[in-house]
Amino acid sequence: MNAAPTASKRFADDVWVVIPLYNEATVIGGVLAELLPVFPQTVCIDDGSRDGSGTVARAAGAHVVNHPINLGQGAALQTGFQYALERGAKYVVTFDADGQHRVVDAALMLERAQNDDLAIVFGSRFLDDRTQAGVLKKIVLKTAVIVTNWTTRTRLTDAHNGLRVIREDALRRIHLRQDRMAHGTEIVVQLGRTGLPYAEEPVEVIYSEYSKAKGQSLLNSVNILIDLIIR
Repeated sequence: MNAAPTASKRFADDVWVVIPLYNEATVIGGVLAELLPVFPQTVCIDDGSRDGSGTVARAAGAHVVNHPINLGQGAALQTGFQYALERGAKYVVTFDADGQHRVVDAALMLERAQNDDLAIVFGSRFLDDRTQAGVLKKIVLKTAVIVTNWTTRTRLTDAHNGLRVIREDALRRIHLRQDRMAHGTEIVVQLGRTGLPYAEEPVEVIYSEYSKAKGQSLLNSVNILIDLIIR
C-alpha cells in the first residue's frame, strides 16, 4: 500500500493542477491553501463567476484565466489543459473548486502514474468505504457508471469523478466540446480511445454542508444521467 505523502512533499513545476472555478469565492481560498504547498503550479479557470472567485484565487497564489461569460465545466477544463500544456506540463491533475477532493489523494494518484508509467489515473470513490454518499446518489452514480462503461467500452467503477491525473501524451488528445456535465463522459471516451494505460485509485469525496447546501451532492449526479440519455 502506498504511504501517505509527507507535509513537505512538493511536486515539480511540470505538474499542473487545473481547477474549473464558478462562484466558489467562499471556499476556493481554503482549497488553494492546501493545494499550493504540494502543487505550486495551479491554474483556476474563472468561468464567468459573479462573486469575485477569480480575485480570491489570484490572491491565494494561483494562476487565473478568466472566461468573460460562463461556458461550462468542459470548456473550463479545455482552457486549463491548453494553458498547462503551453507551460510545459508533463502531468495535469483535475481538481474541484468546492473542497470535495483531498490533496493527499491527488498526490498519491500522481505518484502512481509516475511510478507505474500510467497515462491516466482516475479517482474512484467506490473502491473503498471512506466516501459517505447517500443511497440515492450512489444509485444514480453507479447507474451512470454502467451506461458510461457500455458506451465507452471502459471498465471504471466511478466514471464521473472530477479528480484525475492525465499525462501529457494523453492530454494532447483531449478536445472537449461538451459544456455541461456530459463532458465527464466525453473525456472518458477520448482517453479510452488513446489506448494508453490507465488505472483507478481509491479516493475520498467529501460531501460538506457547503456542497449539500448548493445542491451539488445529488443534482450533479442527476444531471449526469440526463446528459448521458439525451446526448
